[in-house]
Amino acid sequence: MSNRCAWAEGDMRLVAYHDREWGVPVHDDGKLFEFLLLESFQAGLSWLTILRKRENFRRAFDGMDAEKIAAYGERKIEELLQDAGIVRNRSKIRAAIGNAKAFLKVQDNFGSFDRYLWAFVGGQPVVNAWRSAEEIPVTTPQSDALSEDLKRRGFAFVGPTIVYAHMQATGMVMDHTIDCFRYRELTSQGPS
Repeated sequence: MSNRCAWAEGDMRLVAYHDREWGVPVHDDGKLFEFLLLESFQAGLSWLTILRKRENFRRAFDGMDAEKIAAYGERKIEELLQDAGIVRNRSKIRAAIGNAKAFLKVQDNFGSFDRYLWAFVGGQPVVNAWRSAEEIPVTTPQSDALSEDLKRRGFAFVGPTIVYAHMQATGMVMDHTIDCFRYRELTSQGPS
């Protein structure tokens, strides 16, 4: 059996997410937005809770279409608050709408959300070489800077910890531990 990051053990959803998605560089604006929306709903909850509801989020939020979400009004907010398939939190739902509007502005200003985000890591994944999960930080100077800039641009629920989780999920940083089989698959160098 292959070694994998310790956090991904115990639930098949976590295993599949770890083995197929986490840490893989994402450059698709729609996928980057989806991760940002899901990460913002995770605040105070486990990622497994969000993974269990992921398909419900996609359904409830019109396939994560930022243009549609940006146009949501009070009727849609009330509808979402009645949807037991998602995290029903008024502040987070309002933040998702505001974040969709801010996301569209960033796309207009930078040509793509991808170009904007990846500039915070110089356009390339930051490859770390952690030996254990205990070494992995919850924030970095890059996540602090990105969080601050996202807030300045009108995003909400984007504190440094949430932003760092987003950076890990979308492969902006490589935080698989060096004994994890995905570390070798996603880097050409392997452990040093």
